[in-house]
Amino acid sequence: MHHASGFAFITRIQSMALVYILNGPNLNMLGVRETSVYGTLDLAGIEKLARARAAQLGMTVEFRQTNHEGVLLDWVHEAYHKGAAGLIINPGALTHTSIALHDAIKAVSLPVIELHLSNVFARESFRHHSWVSPAAKGVICGFGPKGYELALEALASSVSA
Repeated sequence: MHHASGFAFITRIQSMALVYILNGPNLNMLGVRETSVYGTLDLAGIEKLARARAAQLGMTVEFRQTNHEGVLLDWVHEAYHKGAAGLIINPGALTHTSIALHDAIKAVSLPVIELHLSNVFARESFRHHSWVSPAAKGVICGFGPKGYELALEALASSVSA
């Protein structure tokens, strides 16, 4: 009986949808950086919230952060090659500068949710343009850490649709 239930558990884990949550430059400084804009919760706290919500939705998460554009591109490609059901990306400032990130997202043909903690449209004008948005299924911004949960919900509904 123990082996059978253990097998069922392993099968369930393997069948859970894999979602990559990728975070770009300076997001490792959350909780320290401009707390009036980004809040006091650090990235580890956000990861904990995201993993809990993903589990409720029957998803498993690969959660990462980098300050390097090329690494972020490699992870977008990896999500595709590992069979991810979708991708949530908070590209940070690369949102406004990276045509390469736009191209990588277009190349993988995965459902992608662009995510920002702050409302980028209520901030400096240079933040109003995104190279990621035209390649993404949707954008969530301005809801702080709750945005990660909202993005998972949006991705879950688009993957199951």
